[in-house]
Amino acid sequence: MTTRTQEKPPRFSLVLETPAADPEDALRHFQARLSYETDPSDVWLDIQKGNQDIVVLDARSEKDYKENHIPGAVSMPHRTINESSAEQLSKDKVVIVYCWGPACNASTKAAVRLAQLGFRVKEMIGGLEYWRREGLPVEGENPSGPIRVA
Repeated sequence: MTTRTQEKPPRFSLVLETPAADPEDALRHFQARLSYETDPSDVWLDIQKGNQDIVVLDARSEKDYKENHIPGAVSMPHRTINESSAEQLSKDKVVIVYCWGPACNASTKAAVRLAQLGFRVKEMIGGLEYWRREGLPVEGENPSGPIRVA
């Protein structure tokens, strides 16, 4: 009597369907991302330490900024960014831009405009939504007001 071994079907992985990058390529990619992005906890740590090499910029509307914003942030709605409005910023500092959250691209638009004007800029991933999720302080007329995309 011969027993037939049942062969296992080949493993399939959605993750590995596209192979991972070579380590050298991955290094370049992730280092580049860190040149363009930062996160709320790193920004808060720099604010607490009094880091004078950054300025935090709220790219939402003036109304939304007045309602709630990151402590010490400068209000500059992305649609208003031009040579004249950007004169208040120093090109010696890295500008950290943010907006409501991942569903808002005002910070990306602000970053583009600032980079076009010659500023070094990073986008704070997650925006005010992720800032608040981490329990970090918010100031303004309604600091615990709702998160919305405007």
